[in-house]
Amino acid sequence: MARNESAVAPYGSWISPWTAEAIARGGAKLAQPQCHQGRIYWLESLPDQGGRTVLQCWHDGNKSCLTADGYSIRSRAREYGGGAWCPDHHDGHFFINDSDQGLYHCRDGRVRLVTGIDGLRLADLQWDPVRSRLIAVCEDHREPGTEPSSSLVAVDAETGRLQTLLGGADFHAGPRLSRAGDQLAWVEWDHPHMPWDRTRLRVARLDSPGLPEAVVTIAGEQAEAIFQPEWGPDNGLYFVSDRESGWWNLYRWDGGGIEAVTDDMAEFGMPWWQFNMRSWSFSRDRNILAARTADGLWSLVGIGDEGMTELDREWSTIRHVHAEGDLAVMLAGRPDHPLAVVRIDPERGPVEVLASAAAPPGPSLPVSRPESISFPTGDEELAHALYYPPVGNGHQGPADERPPLLVKCHGGPTGATESALDPKIQFWTSRGFAVVDVNYRGSTGYGRAFRRRLYGGWGELDVADCVAAVDYLADRGQVDPARCLISGSSAGGYTVLAALTFTDHFAAGASHYGIGDLFALDATTHKFEARYTQQLVGPLPQRRDLWDARSPIRHVEQLRAPVIFFQGDQDKVVPPDQAQAMADALRDKGIPVAHVLFAGEGHGFRQAENVEAALAMELHFYGRVLGIAIADPPPELRIEGL
Repeated sequence: MARNESAVAPYGSWISPWTAEAIARGGAKLAQPQCHQGRIYWLESLPDQGGRTVLQCWHDGNKSCLTADGYSIRSRAREYGGGAWCPDHHDGHFFINDSDQGLYHCRDGRVRLVTGIDGLRLADLQWDPVRSRLIAVCEDHREPGTEPSSSLVAVDAETGRLQTLLGGADFHAGPRLSRAGDQLAWVEWDHPHMPWDRTRLRVARLDSPGLPEAVVTIAGEQAEAIFQPEWGPDNGLYFVSDRESGWWNLYRWDGGGIEAVTDDMAEFGMPWWQFNMRSWSFSRDRNILAARTADGLWSLVGIGDEGMTELDREWSTIRHVHAEGDLAVMLAGRPDHPLAVVRIDPERGPVEVLASAAAPPGPSLPVSRPESISFPTGDEELAHALYYPPVGNGHQGPADERPPLLVKCHGGPTGATESALDPKIQFWTSRGFAVVDVNYRGSTGYGRAFRRRLYGGWGELDVADCVAAVDYLADRGQVDPARCLISGSSAGGYTVLAALTFTDHFAAGASHYGIGDLFALDATTHKFEARYTQQLVGPLPQRRDLWDARSPIRHVEQLRAPVIFFQGDQDKVVPPDQAQAMADALRDKGIPVAHVLFAGEGHGFRQAENVEAALAMELHFYGRVLGIAIADPPPELRIEGL
């Protein structure tokens, strides 16, 4: 074969160096990078240790792990956790241990239990240097049969004594102490709202022992979604809100009034799924480093007295920004680089990659780069997506063939796709599949109106937008409309099942811990999302008709496409009986079905062997359905009815 000549092979059958094993065992999860006293810290999961999460530290070019064997850092508050560690005033740190949800202190390798009370879950840890204590969100699960209560608490760092500071709301997040320690700011909200719907920003003045005195509401009397309050070096309280323009912009409260820091048809915030999410931070000279998203792509900007300056747009996915003086860090990725902990110069932008979620691809690995597309959908509106064409390692498809298409549905559903290199997407494109990752109506990054567009329309608008993406790409001649597949997790899994049930556009699908019965979800889901489905579909009992009409389990007679289900048996967000009920219904009808239950997994798979198995099984499931001769060795997979 000539040097530049490619082997012609059917799409989907190509041999790929992106193996399921390498992706699973090289795929760490990175979270919560933070600068402190000249060091950069971050959380990193270890897939070869069952997803155990440890605290890593970078200092003067050296990286070290600070978490002792036997501990894993993770909060289970609100099920999604976050804010599970914080530094102290020396060179130690506090953390929540996953197995017992106890609060521990670690310094010089010595670990000490601070407090651990069965039924209490702490998160959003903040150090109070004035009083040598921690401020945290506390979720109390000690009353069986009732929703857990939420409060802000103080924890004595030496004795572990808990003291309730504030409560009364259904949810609290983002407690932040002023620099003098005399004021405490936080965000709160109540059912039926989610934190991206309607919240309140409140401030309490603290007496010298640290107890709240006067409490005032700064913002949120009207419908607005507030995100990440922080006290500035000028003693002003800065926060993100969609209060005026309908876009998440930065604002400042000076103790009297509120003024806009940015006024942009772009977003500086993100949906508050986890505690301690950050999109911006103060750096040196009172300037602000911020992540800004427009048209589905992120960039890093600096904000100062002279306005806003773009520092970088190559890193087009940004999840977390933090700075302290001249040191700054972000969690970011780009189309040719997976999500990474990236050190930033506050004036010049990205400087150095400290850790990557996966190894950056070498020259021998084919990489499909996304094309950002917008396409017409229902009601003369637009939806958006990232389209990845198939790119093989020395392969090309036959001239008279179009590639099969895999439609990806992000979770949430209040969320968005990301443009960072995702080895799991390259797994498909390198084998000859096209992939489209859809930002359906209801996704974030396009303003409040677009974000709320899915309310009342979940199960219809998201499905319509996935179908519209297929039609758009088929009309452009880029994919084979007869070989379209659909895959999604959690809320995206619901979109998968609804699309397979209520449309005939897809040949098969994969539901990863997805939802088939809206009524069962409403009866069993956790407090954080207990009213979310009623926002997305309609209030009960008034719109029971919509719930019935949009629950795939109640319309299995319309479903004709094969489905593979992946589920963790410890999932508290979408319980395992959802997948079991759907699989049983398909089996009874004689529709080809596979049902894979992973022991010890929750809402999302952490163990490398299960991540590997899910990729390999989904590939071979599609190969069986579409009649593609998959090059990879087959896994053990039972497909009933095929």
